Amino acid sequence: MNRSSNSSFTQAKVLFVPVMASEPDPRDDDESARHAELGLRKIIHVDMDAFFASVEQRDNPELKGRPVAVGGAGGRGVVAAASYEARKFGVRSAMPSVTALRLCPELVFVRPRFDAYKDVSRQIRRVFEHYTPVIEPLSLDEAYLDVTDDRLGIGSATRIATLIRQEIRAKTRLTASAGVSYNKFLAKLASDQNKPDGLCVIRPGEGAQFVAGLPIRRFHGVGPRAGAKMQALGIATGADLAAKDIARLRQHFGSMADYLFRAARGIDLRPVAAHRVRKSVGGERTFSEDIGSGAALRETLANIIDIVWDRIEAAQARGRTVTLKLKFTDFQIMTRATSLPDYVSGKAEFAALAGALLEAELPLRGPIRLMGLTLGNLEGAGDEKPPRDAAQLSLL
Repeated sequence: MNRSSNSSFTQAKVLFVPVMASEPDPRDDDESARHAELGLRKIIHVDMDAFFASVEQRDNPELKGRPVAVGGAGGRGVVAAASYEARKFGVRSAMPSVTALRLCPELVFVRPRFDAYKDVSRQIRRVFEHYTPVIEPLSLDEAYLDVTDDRLGIGSATRIATLIRQEIRAKTRLTASAGVSYNKFLAKLASDQNKPDGLCVIRPGEGAQFVAGLPIRRFHGVGPRAGAKMQALGIATGADLAAKDIARLRQHFGSMADYLFRAARGIDLRPVAAHRVRKSVGGERTFSEDIGSGAALRETLANIIDIVWDRIEAAQARGRTVTLKLKFTDFQIMTRATSLPDYVSGKAEFAALAGALLEAELPLRGPIRLMGLTLGNLEGAGDEKPPRDAAQLSLL
């Protein structure tokens, strides 16, 4: 994301920590004492900078300094990640490739190499584990860390964040940005505040003031629709949001109101969930051209089964529910699921269940542009419903 203006930094009294840790900030000891006095947690959010694109630029010197997009360049292609050189032209992740090329004709598209990204992600995870066991990964390239009781007895979350960034750079030749604060909401906001290759600290007592100066779209969970609704209500910043009482927020935003009310005050009580139970394993594929014939659908499903089952085995997952997802050309989504009294015994049974779900719908009412498949109701996850979305298998 883009940097915010310097005025928001000043208002929030945010400390920007130098990249090097050779001269620790003198307020580090005050930070530790203040956290202990208030009984607060010490949370770090680490976010790699343009991760996929940065890995590609690192591994291919010809891409350095050039606008790079990881994804598919075809008509249905989507940008999975964009280098900072590409972002200067307005290219962003999740943008259709044709739009990205229109904004930046010199854009270089690179097909994703997820095995390479996973290898780097494992390196980064080992760096985290050197400092704390309390790690909540959000994706391959970002995670929350609770360093309230760090393994090395350093005590200062700011120092730890600086050391982590240095170690990541030394071991991967990639840069990471980090946010340090006393809760997850603020730490995530802070990690984005000084990108790329930056470190931002929001100290105890500074959260509400920091949030007050932020555009409302910086709030996690506020998408285009909610953002437009807020603009119509005169809510443009965190300060505007904080001025609304909870009853009015509930009237307009329902179950999201309580989160918005707390967030506008810099409050977040969620712990870093180091052992989140995985609810499903799966993936989906968007096609470069719509498909509708039975033969093409069966062939596509067979390919997805191979890829998803590899993920299931890698995760050592056992589940009872197989869910098929189809998105038609009019963007209507259909899901069909089947559950067993016991766990799916192996790939053959998984493939048979998935195939039966597809066959029951043939012939389809029209061509589809996406197919997805998940294994849910995993062992240890309880009777969870399948998620609405799964990770992309490819971006062709």
